[in-house]
Amino acid sequence: GSPLSLAFADPIHVVRGVGAYLYDDAARRYLDAVNNVPHVGHGNHRVAEAIARHSRVLNTNTRYLHGEIVALADELLDRFPAPLEVVFLVCSGSEANELALRMARCHTGGDGVVCLEGGYHGNTGALVEVSHYKFDGPGGSGPSARVAVAPMPDIYRGRFRAGPGVDDGSLGQRYADEVARAATPLARSVGGPGVAAFIAEPILGCGGQIEPPPGYLAAAFRHIRRAGGVCIADEVQVGFGRVGDAFWGFELQDVVPDIVTLGKPMGNGHPIAAVVTTREIADSFANGMEYFSTFGGNPVSCAAARAVLAEIRERRLQERARDVGGRLLGRLRELTRDHPFAGDVRGRGLFLGIEFVRDRETREPYREACAYLVNRAREMGVLLSADGPAHNVIKIKPPLVFGHEEADLLVETLARILGESAMTARV
Repeated sequence: GSPLSLAFADPIHVVRGVGAYLYDDAARRYLDAVNNVPHVGHGNHRVAEAIARHSRVLNTNTRYLHGEIVALADELLDRFPAPLEVVFLVCSGSEANELALRMARCHTGGDGVVCLEGGYHGNTGALVEVSHYKFDGPGGSGPSARVAVAPMPDIYRGRFRAGPGVDDGSLGQRYADEVARAATPLARSVGGPGVAAFIAEPILGCGGQIEPPPGYLAAAFRHIRRAGGVCIADEVQVGFGRVGDAFWGFELQDVVPDIVTLGKPMGNGHPIAAVVTTREIADSFANGMEYFSTFGGNPVSCAAARAVLAEIRERRLQERARDVGGRLLGRLRELTRDHPFAGDVRGRGLFLGIEFVRDRETREPYREACAYLVNRAREMGVLLSADGPAHNVIKIKPPLVFGHEEADLLVETLARILGESAMTARV
């Protein structure tokens, strides 16, 4: 239908994927620098074989016990700190985030949610309600009475900015204090619905690859917990080693959330997602109303997810994301250092962004330059996307099998495009 969108002015008809590459119906190869769903590579043999094997042996719903669900839960929990010890398996990141909100409201008795500017958490009605990226955009109706919005912790163009003599830690505290201010009208003491939760991505994706300053989540979590709410980390985009320096994005901020949601890359394209929480919250949710997900945690999906975890571990893909991504970030900064429209280059691991501006002083977003670059790169065989509130940020989030050879190809392609007259003259 018309509400659906396709990437690129001239869409690609893809027919096959291998590793970090996609192939179209004319057998043309494209470097996939933006698809964070096939986490361990397109056409991954281990994942495909696990799916095929379990499809032949057993695939049923969650009314029955089976070995794969127990093994997957154990393997996931090995990656989480205490007291995160209970796993609920579902089918998508949207389903995971909706379940997380239900748990938060059930546990706290509150109904209000604090979300972030530029945040996106899913496509259901309840999640559009807490996704500023959607409800403040075209077709949106603004925040509901039970939702409060805190400023995006963007130290490049946000309310509080990095600069000479500015301590990043102080920026984290100042942005966290804005979370407290946003939560205040939700309090029951002033006639609000009560604070149920603060939901945030550890690095904002649709917000434009925004990594909060140090100390931000720790201080924001303290504010929310004092207000009676719980803290939800949405790891749907950044989890499973993508950020390189940690397996989960929340670990970059030295915090432990109350609820963590997982999705996109968990099954390498097979639909599986999860909610991980504390025993206390899980017990609160057991209030007599049965929770049931027909396909959540089915044997085939669990086998796919276990294969993904094995690939990450055995091929050291988290370390690869750290090493390849760190070198790539440095090269992108060098490439764009003197370019008049490149405002900021940022990110962690293989979750990077380049923000384009019309003027480095005013930082006015340059959406047209971003769109031109994305479509030119596609013509040259490299797939990228544009995002951010003003759609002026190039997103780089490839499969984790993306290596130095692929990074070189990406940089060479960007260098050619950035040197074109359309990218050096203001429109």
